[in-house]
Amino acid sequence: MIRLARVGARKQPHYRVVVIEKDRARNGRSIEVVGTYNPRTNPASVDFKRDRIDYWTSKGAQLSDRVQKLLASVPAVESAPAA
Repeated sequence: MIRLARVGARKQPHYRVVVIEKDRARNGRSIEVVGTYNPRTNPASVDFKRDRIDYWTSKGAQLSDRVQKLLASVPAVESAPAA
């Protein structure tokens, strides 16, 4: 599953987007960190490794509801062809 794991101090949340087994605790041992989300900036800063998210979803990983909404809100970056 691809979901958020909370890090940061009390009342100052910052999240990592992680690939983790569904049964594990929210901040349990993850397989891979595939992005970050900071809701405290204006606007909220979101950073994803799209290629890794695509890889894990092709292997059967499911996105949590919140991660799915965050992915939809961030425009896809088109890579320019190398000259």
